[in-house]
Parts: sequence; C-alpha cells; structure tokens
Amino acid sequence: MPGPRIAVSASLAVRILGIDPGSRFTGWGVIEARGAKLTHIAHGCIRAGDGPLPPRLAAIYSGLAAVIAEYQPAEYAVEEVFMRVNIGTALILGQARGVAVLAGAMAGLPFAEYAPAQIKRALVGSGRAEKTQIQHMVKLLLKLPTEKTEALQADAADALAIAICHAHVRGTIARGIQGAWG
Repeated sequence: MPGPRIAVSASLAVRILGIDPGSRFTGWGVIEARGAKLTHIAHGCIRAGDGPLPPRLAAIYSGLAAVIAEYQPAEYAVEEVFMRVNIGTALILGQARGVAVLAGAMAGLPFAEYAPAQIKRALVGSGRAEKTQIQHMVKLLLKLPTEKTEALQADAADALAIAICHAHVRGTIARGIQGAWG
C-alpha cells in the first residue's frame, strides 16, 4: 500500500518536520517553507538515554508524537541509514529510524527520506561537508538569532538540515510542475 502523496505548491506555506534518528539522541527540527523562504519554527533533541533498547525506542516514539501534536507538520523527512563499520550499531540505528518513520506514519504525514550526502549537498554544495559546516549553513539559511544558535546541538542541526533539504527538493518539484503546466 503506497504512502500518502506530497502535495507540492511553490506558493503555499508548508510545515516540515526533519528527524535525525539516533538510539540515544534523536534530533528534530520544524521549519515552514513558502517557496524559497524558510522560517524556523522549533528544534530540539529527544534524549532516550542508556539502558535497554525497548524503553529507548518508546521514548523516541512518544517524544516525536508529542512534537507532531504540538507543531502540526504537514510533511516529514528522515535521514536514510548508512552503513557504518559496526553492523550492530547500524542495526540499532535502523530500529530508531523505524520508530521515527512510524511516528510520522501514525499521524498520517507524507514521508520523504534523504541520504546523508544528499542532505549535505543541498545545504553546503558538497556531499562530504563536516558537521560544523552543516550547523553554520542551518544558522544562515534559517537566520537563527544568537540565543537559538548557542543551543543548537548537532542532532537538532542535522534534523533542521533534513527539513531544509526536503524543502529544497519539494521546491524544485513545484517549480518543475509550474514550468510544465504554467
């Protein structure tokens, strides 16, 4: 059964939730995109802590469900899992990602996923950008004030980067549709 379709328009505002899943820390960021204009709404980090995996996954799910209920995104995007040296770590990360995908699916939100290199290219122009470059571009693109940038953790910055990447991709689609139909 296919998932919900993303309705694309260059002129309407859309609220996007970006999620950077992790088994201990899951970053989230909410932006609003109206054409090329991006506005920061909120960001944070769900701290699942240490200990057995099932309670950590439950904390991720309930935390994301609360974020979705509070900020009412119209769409969400998640980073794809990439293989690391340790297959066990990748499997645990995959479970955290699955819970993140489930949280949005249970809310009926359209879903998108992006590879880490694609996210980096969308923000910095290089698929090999460093975390500090991503954080810097997130701050610039969203015009975050100093008090918000001081508290911008790497996980939340990555989540905002995922949301920005999705906004850019959906904007490109909207321009293509308008160009073909308008």
